[in-house]
Amino acid sequence: MRHLIISTSDHLHLAMRRVAVLAVCLMFLTVVVQIIARYVFSSPPVWTEDVARYAMVWTGLLGATLSFKTQSDAVLMQSVFPDPPHILAAFAKAVQSAAVLTFILPVIYFCFIGLRGGFAKGYLARQSGLTADTLGIPMVWISVAVPLSMIIILIHLIARWAGDDTSENTTTQID
Repeated sequence: MRHLIISTSDHLHLAMRRVAVLAVCLMFLTVVVQIIARYVFSSPPVWTEDVARYAMVWTGLLGATLSFKTQSDAVLMQSVFPDPPHILAAFAKAVQSAAVLTFILPVIYFCFIGLRGGFAKGYLARQSGLTADTLGIPMVWISVAVPLSMIIILIHLIARWAGDDTSENTTTQID
């Protein structure tokens, strides 16, 4: 079971890294199209700004999963204080896990369930009724990045509990 959890986390990390790179490329290309169309043809397409914005949202949220997995997320005061003894390090990891869960679990819950209960009032259900003005697609396709990234971070956290201490050096072996 331990190997399955860590393997799932590793494969999700690899897939999300590829999707994040794709989103960055999409964002770059649409911005280039926007710039060329605006300054060369004086007629920018209306959809490029929204595509770039939504690609940036996906990039940022998937980037959060990548940095959490590789433990390259911001660590405050790490360079100021010496490494704690082993027993305090375990306590620090427990506090970190509690902080992550305190943030992630309500986000996941309210993505699916509304304030008064019921799936019809959750964040994703409310977004499914909205349409992106210039693209004509349901906003749920953009909004699904929020619960997806939170669930992936939760899987990475469970993998840490299972013994995965992945750093940037070891994740390149998956490629």
